Amino acid sequence: MTPGWDRARAIADAVLYEGYLLYPYRATSGKNQSRWQFGVLGPPGASEAGLGEDAMLSAEFPVDGAGELSVVLRFLQLQHRRAERDAGQGRFEPVDELTSGSQSWVTWDEAVECELPFGPFDLAEIDQPITLPVVVRAGSGIERVDGGRLLRTRAAVEAELTISVERDAGLNRVRVSVCNTRPGARDRDAAIAASLIGTHVIAQVTRAAFVSLLEPPAEAEAAVSRCVQHRCFPVLAGRPGERDLLLISPIILYDHPEIAEQSEGAMFDSTEIDEILTLRVMTMTDEEKAQARATDPLAAALIDRCDSMSPESMQQLHGILRNPHSPIANSSDPSSPLEGQMRAAGLIPEVPDGVDWWDPLVDNAVRPDHDAVLVSGARVAAGSRVRLRPSRRADAQDIFFAGRTARVISVHEDVDGEHYVGVIVEDDPDVEMPDSYGRYLYFAPDEVEPLDASTSQPR
Repeated sequence: MTPGWDRARAIADAVLYEGYLLYPYRATSGKNQSRWQFGVLGPPGASEAGLGEDAMLSAEFPVDGAGELSVVLRFLQLQHRRAERDAGQGRFEPVDELTSGSQSWVTWDEAVECELPFGPFDLAEIDQPITLPVVVRAGSGIERVDGGRLLRTRAAVEAELTISVERDAGLNRVRVSVCNTRPGARDRDAAIAASLIGTHVIAQVTRAAFVSLLEPPAEAEAAVSRCVQHRCFPVLAGRPGERDLLLISPIILYDHPEIAEQSEGAMFDSTEIDEILTLRVMTMTDEEKAQARATDPLAAALIDRCDSMSPESMQQLHGILRNPHSPIANSSDPSSPLEGQMRAAGLIPEVPDGVDWWDPLVDNAVRPDHDAVLVSGARVAAGSRVRLRPSRRADAQDIFFAGRTARVISVHEDVDGEHYVGVIVEDDPDVEMPDSYGRYLYFAPDEVEPLDASTSQPR
């Protein structure tokens, strides 16, 4: 396993359970009675009959080199849990909810994680499609609890994993497909019981490298354009710069995705926002929390985690507060090669080729209190004096600042590459107030006239 494998698995787990259980995490909630998730592969014919979803997903991606390919297929197998009350004399009666003391269980559809590895396969030797059987057998189990029992049953899941390779412009264009092959779905319940749920694939290569489909090098753009995706999309899954891991996900992701550092655990909610969901869980009544705990073990763990969350953990969910006046808090390691490359000109750093603008290294290299912009050939940075010449009318009040002199506080660049100069008007009677709160006026470089930029110094 490579160092990035745990990172890829963390993202894969989020994909696996995306939409598995939605707030308020109770079986009585309408949106949980009509279960849905991404990456569901229904039995053959289920989609056409209106009973389930399409039976297949497939992805194509280029590989640079003829090394070995390994794949791990992951999905959930539905497990029906039926609560039964002890009726005496060895008889049990199905019930919607079974209660024993302070604990309850409801009749509910759980899930069992399935993970099946395949390979490695030598890409140079694959001249015909390789089709491999995927079989997860039916199963059942009984858990005795006070006052009754929980009967769990699982239907068999059958599918095929197919791998093929085609040479394309000096690269290996690999196709991976997963297709549900278990027929006989009579109704919606039977269809979902025989489905692969949250289906995704983690692929790994040795002595080769995956090519990004989002930002391919120029020489691979043509090959990438010929890749066809069906109900999924492959993204690089290792750490930034690594190209040996690929996540074929039914959810749209970007290359090198990661779990937010503030997140302490899954909320299972589609496009979840941890802080909002945690606050909502905290507002649930004891009865509502008990119903959620009775629904699913994962819901019970989620409720317990929210109930025991410390003030520090809750504050972390809200984000990280950085002092805008602290150069140290907004700077990165000046000894790093990237930092030196980006700061060589002394202006707003240019993002080097091959580095994404959202890369944390790029973000840390930007220092608005030290960066500069050229205006009419003069360097304007924090400490420069300028005369305001508003022309874009971004704010109706800009006209009141025409001809006024101002002191530059910071220089910024947005994600579209537009530059902005943050200023404080010099003869404002309340000049200290905006500075203390970090609230400044912003103008484009062509809306300021340098006065003494040549002598400007960072404040």
